[in-house]
Amino acid sequence: MKTTNILYWVFMGLFCLLMAFSGVSGLIATPDGMKVFTTLGYPLYFAGLLSAAKILGVIALLVPGFPRLKEWAFAGFAIDLVSAAYSLTVVSHNGYLMILPIALFVATYVFYRRRQARITAASPFNAVPAA
Repeated sequence: MKTTNILYWVFMGLFCLLMAFSGVSGLIATPDGMKVFTTLGYPLYFAGLLSAAKILGVIALLVPGFPRLKEWAFAGFAIDLVSAAYSLTVVSHNGYLMILPIALFVATYVFYRRRQARITAASPFNAVPAA
């Protein structure tokens, strides 16, 4: 359990930092970030919406409890990362740049699920009552 917790927090911390940095840079509308959006063919107002969603997703992942909300945040990040990889591949053939963020996302989600399974198994509410 200790190794699972350590790896969970390492991957979660790195992933949340990556997504928070991406979200904040989109909200402050850095010129490089806006150039990427226009190159990919997205309207500029979409950057603010996507960035706000990323920051809310990071908050949802870091706040204790709320496992269903965390699952929705993971689903949103999966859609975001796969869409970014697809867009980069179609427009510039640079989809391979998304390998590291997607791998970090997968590792984070795998260790989240492992941690949740162990927490659920250790819960006294899951004990089978004696017949």
